[in-house]
Order: sequence, then C-alpha cells, then structure tokens
Amino acid sequence: MMSQLAPSDPSTGSYSRPPSRFRANFKSLPPSRLHLYAALPCPWAHRALILRALKGLENSVPVSIASPGIDGSWEFRQSNYYVGNDNDALAPGFDNVNGCRSLREVYRLMAGGYDGRSTVPMLWDVERRVVFCNESYDIIELFNSGFNDVAGNPGLDLCPPSLKGKVEEWNAVIYPNVNNGVYRCGFAQSQEAYDLAVNGLFSTLDMVDEHLASSRYLCGDVLTLADVCLFTTLIRFDLVYNVLFKCTKKKVVEYSNLHAYMRDIYQIPKVAATCNLNATMDGYYKYLFPLNPGNIRPVMPSGTEHAVLSKPHNRESLSSLAERVGYSHA
Repeated sequence: MMSQLAPSDPSTGSYSRPPSRFRANFKSLPPSRLHLYAALPCPWAHRALILRALKGLENSVPVSIASPGIDGSWEFRQSNYYVGNDNDALAPGFDNVNGCRSLREVYRLMAGGYDGRSTVPMLWDVERRVVFCNESYDIIELFNSGFNDVAGNPGLDLCPPSLKGKVEEWNAVIYPNVNNGVYRCGFAQSQEAYDLAVNGLFSTLDMVDEHLASSRYLCGDVLTLADVCLFTTLIRFDLVYNVLFKCTKKKVVEYSNLHAYMRDIYQIPKVAATCNLNATMDGYYKYLFPLNPGNIRPVMPSGTEHAVLSKPHNRESLSSLAERVGYSHA
C-alpha cells in the first residue's frame, strides 16, 4: 500500500511523487466528450472541483466522486452521510458514466489494459474510452481557459497573460515546499528527509504569510490558479497535515494572514461547497493505515469549522479594486 501511496528514494528516504502519465492535449477534445473523476479528500482533485465550480462548468463537465478504499485505491459507493443539509455540497457516489466499482476498473477499460497508478483527478474521454488527462494542473488550466464557449462564467480568468509569469513563479515555490511538502513530511522515511521537508515547508509558509500582509492574493488583487493550488493544501493543513503528517511546528490558524486569506477564498461563492471537510478527515484518518493504524479520527479543529471559516476576513482593504472580475463575495 505504501509503495503505491508514498514511493520513496531508497538512498535518502525522501518521498518521491511519481509524474502523471496522461497529459492534456489542449486542442484536441470538446468538453462534451469529457467526464471528470475526483475524490473529496484529495487536494489535487480539489483543484479541479474548484475550477469546475468557479467557471460554471457543472453542466458541461459531469463528475463522479470516488471514495477511498481500504487498499489505498478509489472506489465508487453511495454515501449520504457526507451531504448533510447542504444540497450543493459534493458527495461520494457511483460511477456515473462507466458503472465501474473502482477507479482502477475505469483505467483498465482502455484498450490493452492498464497497470499503473489510478489517480484523481482524471478526465475520461467518454467516446474513445481512454484517459484524456490525469495531471491536476493541466486540468485546471484547461477548465480556466479551454471551455469558455460552454462555461457559465467565461469572463473569469485565473491566469491572465499579464499575471502568467507571477503565477508560474509562485507555483515553483508553492508546489515543492507546500503542496508536495506536506507529503514529503508525512511520508519521509528518514530523519534527514523529514527535517529537510519540514524546514522548507514552514520557511515557505512564513514567507507567504508575510507577503499576504500587504497583498490580498498571491499575485495582487485578483485570485489566480496559484491561490487555488495553495488553498487546497491550507484547508487540509490543520485538519490532517499538522497531526497526521507531522507538520507540527505551527497551525494555519496561528498565522493571522494565512488564515484570513484561507477564509477569504473559502467564502467565494461555490468554493465552500467543494470543501467537504468531514469526508476529507475520514479519507486520511480512516484509510491511511500505515500512518494511523487505529483508524481513530480526531475531533475537527475549531479553526476549520464552517462557522469559523465563514467569519469576516477583512481582506477587502488590501484590494485596490472596487469590484472583482467575474465573481463577488457574499
């Protein structure tokens, strides 16, 4: 199980994330042929769910939500437990396009079969019955600008040409040290590997917190893809990574700017509905056996409860724009 979830470098004990095998061809496929496979605990899949919601692609790109399985795989089963009273919230369910019992079965539908890692998010070509893409950043770039002719919110651009360079610069810092950094901490197989990862993680969080003292978002006044990528790690940090992945030096709630920034993004219409925090906690604490053998799920930290995340963030004062482009806060 750990060889699939957390492959490591045998010489250093460092976690090594395998590259995605299926990369998107941005000019070859209409959205009517695509089906999104995602899972609620996964931060990489969460990116895709947020972009799908913000761009208004819910009716153009249907989705199937998988649940974690006991062997580290993704399975399809109905669960009303996660829905609660929020009719807009995403919930695990069945495979709505292929009727498979697991994501592994979906991948193996391809001609010639498939024996690699079956990961989310994944875009499936319904007509050709092949994986179109399983690289999360390719998918959010595609959702951001590739389907504007069918998007409900085509005016929203989270990576405009004027900011593309800044977005790439932030991603080059956030991905290795924060997005992947928490996994490098949790799955480290040596003290040296852990120390390297945890120092990089918190030095980066400290730097970002300082930057956000004078900037509403990473690239200034407007939300970008870089913010979405950071948010999906931050929203899981106090829930999971602080405890289970040994990222214990500090919690996000202890960062005044980072926590307010996280609340700012959470309160953007449609974002909260993608954040099923009960499902996220179950996905980590009840299924990552090697890290939590007793499967005991701790109580949810108060700083990540919906009522707290919905408190005023007061970050509007950092923005020089009177109105947002393409969306507005409630």
